[in-house]
Amino acid sequence: MKIIALLGNPNSGKTSIFNQLTGSNQQVGNWPGVTVEKKSGFYRKDKSICIQDLPGLYSLSPYSLDEQVARDFLTKTPPDALINIVDSTNLERSLYLTLQLMELGIPMVLALNMSDLLAGQGKKIDIEKLSYSLGIPVVTTSAIKNKGLDEVVKVALKSHESQPLDYDHRLEGALSEIGKVTGFTNRFEQIKVFEGDKLLLAGETDKALSQQVPTDNSQAGLSAKQLAEIEEIVSITEKLMADDRESIIVNERYDLIGHIVQLCVTQTETGKINLTDRIDQIITHKWLGLPIFVFIMWLVYFISIQTVGTAATDWLNDVFFGQWLPDLIANGMNALAVTPWVQDLVLNGVVAGIGAILGFVPQIFVLFLLLGILEDSGYMARVAFVMDRIFRRFGLSGKSFIPMLIASGCGVPGIMATRTIEQERDRKITIMVTTFMPCSAKLPIIALVSGAFFPHASWVAPSAYFLGMSMIILSGIILKKTRMFSGDTSAFIMELPAYHLPYAMTVLKYAFDRAFSFVKRAGTIIFAMNVLIWFTSNYNWTLAHVDASQSILADVGKVVAVIFAPLGFGEWRATVATITGLIAKETIVGTMGVLFAHNSSDSHQLWSAVQATYTPLSAYSLLVFNLLCAPCVAAISTIYKEMGDVRWTLRAVGFQTLVAYSMSFIIYQLDSLFSSQNFDVFSLLALIVLSVGLYFIFRKGKGLTYELS
Repeated sequence: MKIIALLGNPNSGKTSIFNQLTGSNQQVGNWPGVTVEKKSGFYRKDKSICIQDLPGLYSLSPYSLDEQVARDFLTKTPPDALINIVDSTNLERSLYLTLQLMELGIPMVLALNMSDLLAGQGKKIDIEKLSYSLGIPVVTTSAIKNKGLDEVVKVALKSHESQPLDYDHRLEGALSEIGKVTGFTNRFEQIKVFEGDKLLLAGETDKALSQQVPTDNSQAGLSAKQLAEIEEIVSITEKLMADDRESIIVNERYDLIGHIVQLCVTQTETGKINLTDRIDQIITHKWLGLPIFVFIMWLVYFISIQTVGTAATDWLNDVFFGQWLPDLIANGMNALAVTPWVQDLVLNGVVAGIGAILGFVPQIFVLFLLLGILEDSGYMARVAFVMDRIFRRFGLSGKSFIPMLIASGCGVPGIMATRTIEQERDRKITIMVTTFMPCSAKLPIIALVSGAFFPHASWVAPSAYFLGMSMIILSGIILKKTRMFSGDTSAFIMELPAYHLPYAMTVLKYAFDRAFSFVKRAGTIIFAMNVLIWFTSNYNWTLAHVDASQSILADVGKVVAVIFAPLGFGEWRATVATITGLIAKETIVGTMGVLFAHNSSDSHQLWSAVQATYTPLSAYSLLVFNLLCAPCVAAISTIYKEMGDVRWTLRAVGFQTLVAYSMSFIIYQLDSLFSSQNFDVFSLLALIVLSVGLYFIFRKGKGLTYELS
């Protein structure tokens, strides 16, 4: 089997090309950090060829976990060929990685991607000159238009080992001497030794690159004498070139790249500020950037949850799942003489539960259609830049915002995307707060509360997004001021992609994938949960068929309900729905659908019963708690995987639950106080909790008097 690896800078189009070559459906995004671990798939035209999609990186000197994944793969299990995907609009920056990949000596082809955008900048690249300058094949590709992709695979399989380009004769002499001292024949290893690369010297590079590389001791098999000779060679070279060891390598590479770019790139239009720059003057403005973002996100949630998406959702809930499908199934089961308890299970357990969830698919589709337009156009990448300005004021980094953007689809990849953050403290903070973002699984409860209890209030659905964002910032402030998380903030450098009209197929596929993922979960884990909910809400501990209020589920819910009574939803059905949300957030609405279906003949009566049971304030409190509390089981397991420690996982889950309970408690009690003018002990406690929270937010960041490990 042949293995071909896709390598390139973040946001260069690697995953889009991977999806086209393999027929896979990996997530893509218009920002770095979407791919944080290697993905593999078989070439759709030849199953004997395996394609590996590696995380984006700028160099082979890794600073974050995702960059380490890429380097480990290349040095420990080298592929048969490399396809280096280069962003045509940023050739000079992209070629820095290209030169390093050529030093590995692996057969390689350069895929010149996004060339259509380059033409829009008034530039042109001479492919033949670029190929001649680098000494490797160059193929023009376009993932969107499916151009040149099969050709680049064919060329990669026919390519010979890449040969590194020559640098200044003084550096070449030093590398040659290092090769003699160490026995390393591979240019990559010689340069890394010259740079003093800790990973190589610690024996982290495999023998696959050079049979001369031992990995059995702490200094890659180098004796003290060899290390001393290397330092002498480096010291002499630094004096000859009047620079330090790392800067020598960087400058040599960029000098060479400068000559290549000057030779191969021609500028047809100069002196003009392009459209992207003109738009960015407004979108990323110091004062206008944030209000524009707030308005756009308010508009997105308002359109999807309370206008366009609502019409289709109402039809599904009231007509399809409310009347047509239940009547059709009931008539069919009556004709087949199905026993009553099975009919009850199917109608009030499966149809009512899953129907309550699937009814919100149109709103989810519209939401992600709009988000897809924002992402593909290049706007959402600007939001990370805008938020960095705000985050940095509070000791956070804009790099933490990228996982939060990804988490708006699902918390699991959002948590995994924290691997792009170099600082361990900042990475842990981001993991702990990322799931405050409302993911697709939380949208049904947002839509239910806003539609059933606030049908004419345009602020409710968008408030869920901004509440999550606010709690991320406030929680980050609190955590950053503790000793275990205090420290310098991670630097955030991000290239902003050029604006372009969203590609219809890309946006539609993005929205369809999110909606289909939601439907698929409804047919698996949510289906099983609804069956369990139906059984435990229809039978008591002696397995006798009883009213729901006397069932096993009611007994459990009533015991736990006392905990949620101060939050305004101490009713057993809401309590049970909240608990099931820890399995999957979609089951909250599904559980409500099953439990309220007992006394409802159709969907309209079901949601009317929900409205009659809770007040708008208690419903909003329920929304706040489920928006912020511990995420689903899948996200919790991912937190454990990324944290690598049970204690840290429990701290993260405990912190999220504490924040959720505190916010829900404050909102419900203080709103009750202001509306009823009735001051009681719970009102006092709410004021105390609010005061404590404000203290932790505004206190000086000296840290706590203890440190957790």
